[in-house]
Amino acid sequence: MRWLVGWSGAAAGSNGRGRAPRPGANGARTAPDGYGPAGTSVPNGYDGYGGYGGRGEETGGYGTHGGSARGGYGTRGSHGDPGRTGAGVAGPGGHDSHSHYTGPGGPGDPTRPHPGGPYADPYDSYGPYGHAAHTAHVPDGSSGSSAGGSLQPVGAQVLWSDPDPLWAVGDWRPDEIRVIEAESGYRLAVFGCCGATDEELRVGLVAARGGAFRHLTAWPGSYTAVACIGRRITIAADLAGARPVFHAPWAGGTAYATAALPLADLIEAQLDVGHLAALLACPDSPEALGDGTPYLGVRRVPPGHALIVRDGGSREIAGYESSASLVVGAPPVDPDAAVAGVRDALVEAVRARMTAPRHAAEHDFDVRDPGPVPGMGPADRRAARGGPAPGIGADLSGGPASGTLALLAAGLPGMPGTVFGTGAAGAGERLMAVTYNDLTLSGGSSTGDPAGSKDPAGSRDPAGSKDAELERARAIAENPRLRHVVVTGDEETLPYADLASSPLTDEPGPSLVTAERHRHRLAAGSSDHFVGLGAREVLDAHPARLADLLLDRRRRHLVRPVAALVRSEGQAAGRSLLVPVTIYRAARRLARTSYRDGVEETAAQLRDGTVAASAFAAYREGGESAVDASVAALTWCRPGPAARWLTGEALAEVSLRLDAAAQARPSVERPGERRARAALARRAADHRVFEQAVEIRNQRLHAPFLDNQVVRASRALPEALRVRPGARASVLRAALAGAGVHELPAGWGAPSRTAHEASLRAGIRLAADQLMQLFQAPLLADAGLVEARVVRQAIQRIAKGEPLPLDGLADLVSMELWLGRLLARRGTCWTGSAAPRRRAAAAGVTPAPRYERTLPPTSG
Repeated sequence: MRWLVGWSGAAAGSNGRGRAPRPGANGARTAPDGYGPAGTSVPNGYDGYGGYGGRGEETGGYGTHGGSARGGYGTRGSHGDPGRTGAGVAGPGGHDSHSHYTGPGGPGDPTRPHPGGPYADPYDSYGPYGHAAHTAHVPDGSSGSSAGGSLQPVGAQVLWSDPDPLWAVGDWRPDEIRVIEAESGYRLAVFGCCGATDEELRVGLVAARGGAFRHLTAWPGSYTAVACIGRRITIAADLAGARPVFHAPWAGGTAYATAALPLADLIEAQLDVGHLAALLACPDSPEALGDGTPYLGVRRVPPGHALIVRDGGSREIAGYESSASLVVGAPPVDPDAAVAGVRDALVEAVRARMTAPRHAAEHDFDVRDPGPVPGMGPADRRAARGGPAPGIGADLSGGPASGTLALLAAGLPGMPGTVFGTGAAGAGERLMAVTYNDLTLSGGSSTGDPAGSKDPAGSRDPAGSKDAELERARAIAENPRLRHVVVTGDEETLPYADLASSPLTDEPGPSLVTAERHRHRLAAGSSDHFVGLGAREVLDAHPARLADLLLDRRRRHLVRPVAALVRSEGQAAGRSLLVPVTIYRAARRLARTSYRDGVEETAAQLRDGTVAASAFAAYREGGESAVDASVAALTWCRPGPAARWLTGEALAEVSLRLDAAAQARPSVERPGERRARAALARRAADHRVFEQAVEIRNQRLHAPFLDNQVVRASRALPEALRVRPGARASVLRAALAGAGVHELPAGWGAPSRTAHEASLRAGIRLAADQLMQLFQAPLLADAGLVEARVVRQAIQRIAKGEPLPLDGLADLVSMELWLGRLLARRGTCWTGSAAPRRRAAAAGVTPAPRYERTLPPTSG
């Protein structure tokens, strides 16, 4: 887990500097609970020559590389307390062995030209007042004391210090943090994979100085940019929401971070039970979620917006994307030019990852064989340890999204996927392509999509079966620059398997129930691994866009998507004849319904009991059809799959949130555009949780479809092109053709129905006893969100094979697991004499009386 945190205080010390570090016994500088110099170690901090711990069994917070489990998130692969000690060897300059990175200017290099860079002396940072201490000034007047005022994240490295300090926490690679300083007090820090050159970063810093901070989001790659212009801090969230920004008022100023839990620890926030209820009832509705988080007082910056803090006191949320007006018609967009824009953005997104330095662990270059095991070679032992292969790889499920990324990465000239001299490809010319084959399924398809989302225009064509997708993956892997690896999974990798090993993520998400499954697949991947997540939400048309076409009086463009839905009904004679009328009526009704009326209608639906009454209703085998899914999506707002399991009180509170949003924030967006943005934000948030849940040491997951430039280019696609059947496959085919790839296997891009539901039912059947124990006395029941008896009854009936809905149950299980990890952890994410005394959510999940404050007063 990697995150950055900083604050801007309303008040500053007399000299803007924190307390100087105390000299150690040997004359070396030490810091309380922070970095340790090479060869020494300090409590709760970095160990200069200590390696990572093994798979720690911590229940507490962020365990950073070298950080103790007492201070923050614990993830699988970061060491905890207690946990097994790792055998890492320090890299050059005393850096830990998380990644192998050599060369001038690296960590610990005394000739590094930038004194304020993120890899300079950890006890010495360059600020506006010269060299300052590694501890930050607390803007409450307490820093003047020799015994107080020291506050910093556990295991952090300072990028710049007072009066507005900024830290990077976690196992950041050397090339993932770049700091540019134009002049004293004007700095730009970029975190993540950014394809901009240093000169382009300086130009962006100059533009941000004048207020044009949109330039900070227009470079290829996935990153977070923080611009410090004097005492004005600007930090931008991405367009999709995969790299969010959180903020909270603190000590008379504003604290911000790219993770919510550190801020919750900082302000000692409690759980926001109302937000948890909204996350279960309406997960893809911004009207219910708003800008809240699971922690009271911690707010989220919406996607496409930036947080601007001035002098610590003034806080502003400003959007950096222009919205189309509904009054003046936009000029027509050339479809060919729009597709070419998507192609160029996608190629540049892949190129940004391919041109980055290659990374590998120390043991990949160690000629000695660490601990021989009879019958196992070095590659087998590496796979058993769970470490990824060096270099770059990609998923290859047989679908168009992952296949496009793999072929683009393999086709870029002069950019090998593996590190020279390592792995099976000693020449360093082949890119590893990983295909997952679920052996527990006799039919259906198996993909690398962690959410298993359905295609609204799905097909029952045999071209979308599991065997057909595997054959397409094998055909694509015949590319001489690809090295194909097939990973098989059995009952131990089904959903709901090994729930006890799930880590604590920043927020709850349904990916927790499938974390073991995807961790098993990604363990066979590379240090930098491409995944095709987000392609459906970015490129495909949300069904609600049919209403947008009616608003533009373009009814003829409805013919193709409606005809595809008719074909999806197959042999359902009679029903298929009613599909065009059903779809047209639903689209016309949405086009004629105002935003306020649509949201209030959903709120009334939550209150009248119809949602809860469908909990034990018979569910169609294989899930709802494409027609039913499309009709249900033709609304301004709709309940989520877990709403049917919530109590009436929880649904009532969510309905009040919807009513308040409908009255306070009327929308001027088109229904299809708004629903598409909300669906993308939900997928990006799920991907963020997925990335944390399946985190493997030394590995980075890359989702180019969620990059800012790819999202921008995709939004420029005309709606008439989006709603065509197979639009995503045709756009990706054009992208490959522009990159020189013209030969694709038969059936490439065919819509398919995933076998996610079949694997979910099999997983529940095998983990029924474990799930029953989990909901024997659930925390969700203590919060008043569910009735434990009802959930246990649903688990028993599903395990017996009854056709009940499954998606909502996955949401409940993942949130129950997340609450248990959160409340069982030890310590906080902060250390120092001024650190908070209590961790976040110290009061548990006991719901406070809140309906009396929300409901209007009664007369008399």
